[in-house]
Amino acid sequence: MTCDLIDLVQNLGQPRVLVVGDVMLDRYVWGDAERISQEAPVILLRADRREERLGGASSVATMLRALGARVALAGVVGADQDSVRIRHLLNDLTIDHEGVITDASRPSTVKERYIGRAQQRHSQQMIRVDYEDRRAVGDSVIQQLWQVLKAQLRKADIVLVSDYDKGVCTPGLLAPLISACRGAGIRVIADPLRGHDYRKYHGCSALTPNRLEAGLATGRVLGDWHEIQKAANHLCEKLDLDAAIITLDKDGMYLSQRDGRLKHLPTRPRQVYDITGAGDMVMSVLGMALAAGADYEAAAALANVAGGLEVEKIGVATVTRDEILRDLLQAGIPASGGAAPSKVLALDVLVQETDYRRRLGQRVAFTNGCFDVLHAGHVQYLQEARAQADALVVALNSDDGVRALKGESRPVQPLAARATVLAALQAVDYITIFDDATPIRLIEALRPDVLVKGADYHHDQVVGADFVESYGGRVHLAPLVHGYSTTHLIEKIRAAA
Repeated sequence: MTCDLIDLVQNLGQPRVLVVGDVMLDRYVWGDAERISQEAPVILLRADRREERLGGASSVATMLRALGARVALAGVVGADQDSVRIRHLLNDLTIDHEGVITDASRPSTVKERYIGRAQQRHSQQMIRVDYEDRRAVGDSVIQQLWQVLKAQLRKADIVLVSDYDKGVCTPGLLAPLISACRGAGIRVIADPLRGHDYRKYHGCSALTPNRLEAGLATGRVLGDWHEIQKAANHLCEKLDLDAAIITLDKDGMYLSQRDGRLKHLPTRPRQVYDITGAGDMVMSVLGMALAAGADYEAAAALANVAGGLEVEKIGVATVTRDEILRDLLQAGIPASGGAAPSKVLALDVLVQETDYRRRLGQRVAFTNGCFDVLHAGHVQYLQEARAQADALVVALNSDDGVRALKGESRPVQPLAARATVLAALQAVDYITIFDDATPIRLIEALRPDVLVKGADYHHDQVVGADFVESYGGRVHLAPLVHGYSTTHLIEKIRAAA
C-alpha cells in the first residue's frame, strides 16, 4: 500500500482553522414510519428520538474538531432559544465562538429533518423543514463580524468559508477577508453557494463546488470530462484561484491547478445512506490537510476518502482520523486516488503498515512458505491463518530459497507468478519476499501477534515461537487438510503429461 495518505493523516497535527459562514442548527426527529394517516394520505411517523447537531458552517467546525483541529467560528445567530442551544453545543466541543454575532432582527437558522424507519430499520429522510431568513445581514452586523475576524486572522493557519446563502457571506464581508488573507499569506478555501455569479469569491485560494454548482457558475452542463475540465479551468482563470476542486459524487473529484496540472481523483463504490454533509466534510479535510502542509493533490485525495465515509452515515456526521486510517488500510487507496496497489511490500514498508494497524487496535498474523503450486489445502490453511487476526502477512520464499529447500527442479512457478496468485486471495493482506533460510529476521522486525504454522510442526519446531511468546504473542498450529500435497500434485501432472 502506498503510505502517503496514511502518513498525511498521522501528521495532520492541530492546525488553527477559522471557519466563516452560515451558522445553523440541525435537528433530527427519528421514528418508525408505521402506516398512512387516517386524516390525510401521508405517512404517520411515530417519533421516538430527537437529536440536535451543529449544521452549516458550524458543522464544518464540528468536523474539524473531530479531526483534532483548533477551531474558531464566525457567523450570525438570532436572539432565541435555538441560538442558546447552538452556543452550548459549541462550548461542549471547545469551539471558539467569539465571532458568532447575535442579530435580534433575524431567527437562528434551523433545519429540521424527519427520519422514518421502515419495519424498524432502513432509515430514510422523509421531509425537511427550514426556519431561516435568507436576506443579507445588515452593515452594522458585518462591521461587528469584521472587527472580530481581524483579531482571529492573527491566530489562523487557514480560513474556510462555508456559504449556504443565508445572508452572512456577502461581498462586503468576503472582499476585505480575502484581501487580508492574501496579504498575510493565509489560504482561503470556499465552499460556494449555488448560483451564476461567483465574483465575490475572486482571490480565494480554492473553491470546492459540486457538479451542479460548477455548471451553473460557468454556464456549462458537466456531463463529460471535457466539460468538467473546461469548467474547472474557467473557475481558476476567472477567479484567480490556485485550485478549483469540483466534487462529482460517485465519480470522485476533479482538480485543476493554476499551473495547469489536472487530476481526476476517483472514489471507490460506497453504500450511500445520506449525502447530507458530504460537501462540508470534503472542505473540512481539504482545509485540515492544506494547513498541515499537504499539496492540493494529496489534500484533495484525502478529502475524497473522508467524503466517501461521510455519505455512509445518516445526516451530518463527523469522521475521525482513526476512521480514515481504517478505510485507507482496508481499501488500499494510494495518494493518487487510483487503483489499489500490490500487496507485495518491502520489509520496511510492511513494518510501517503493521504498525499503523496496531495503533488502530488491530492484530497481525504471520505465516511463511513456498506456495509453489497453490491447491485447496493451501487456501484453507491461509483462511485459517487469517481468521486468527485482523490482517495476515505471508512471507514468501524467493526462487533461490525454494531451490535450497526443495531441490533444483523447484519452484515450478517463478516468484512473480506465486506472488500474483497469493495476492488474489482475500485471506492474504500482505506479502513480503525473503531469501534467508528461515523467516526469523522478518518475525523479529514485524513482531506478529500470532505466528501460524501447519499442524505437521511441533511447537518447538516453529521458528520464532519463543520470540513471539516472549512479548505476549501466541503460536497457532493450523490443522492441515489431508489429501493435498504440492509434491504429489506435481507428480500427478507430470504423469498425465
